[in-house]
Amino acid sequence: MKIQYNFWVYIVTNPKKTVLYTGMTNNIQRRLQEHYEACERGENYFTAKYFLLQSSMV
Repeated sequence: MKIQYNFWVYIVTNPKKTVLYTGMTNNIQRRLQEHYEACERGENYFTAKYFLLQSSMV
């Protein structure tokens, strides 16, 4: 029996669309929520540092 995995590739950008962040995850809803929460808390992550909130799924 084969186990099937589903993954998402996503791109997140800032409001001015001058910085891009690409990622891959198996749970897109959870991962985008983590990015949003990091921005709200002002944590020192790449997505929070550059205020990357707008997403696009590929």
